[in-house]
Amino acid sequence: MSQNANVNAYLRTKVLTAPPEELRLLLLDGAIKFAVQGRDGLVAKNFEMSFNGISQCRDIVVELMTTIAPTVDAGLAAKVRGVFSFLFTELTEASLEKNPARLDKVIDILQYERETWVLAMQKIAQERAGTLGPITPANPAPVSPSSTQNPGRVSVSLSA
Repeated sequence: MSQNANVNAYLRTKVLTAPPEELRLLLLDGAIKFAVQGRDGLVAKNFEMSFNGISQCRDIVVELMTTIAPTVDAGLAAKVRGVFSFLFTELTEASLEKNPARLDKVIDILQYERETWVLAMQKIAQERAGTLGPITPANPAPVSPSSTQNPGRVSVSLSA
């Protein structure tokens, strides 16, 4: 059995046994990896490599965008879908314009999303372990000064 086949078997098992929050993290990792590949291809003028990386990243962004469930907070779900829609547009424009700077913006946003998701996963793990109480309206997030000036804006704060 070749090393590539071993890696594929490992990844297949990891994906099939992972909880949903870990699957999302795997998708974010893949999106970052392929966006970097696309940017590196543009910088090197290797357009096949950039096309493959950007295309794979776009596919993952679509998956992330379409799997957001609006069951808990429809407004928040719409905003997150808007972020992924923006990323899809930036990926498309970066590919058409052969512009690595646009991909840098996408990579920054994806890395920020990944960091945020890791914090959320840590909070979920603490709740499951019983070290934190469940997040309920009785424990609201701190209100920032900007949210009092703009009551339509939602502010969420996660701290470890």
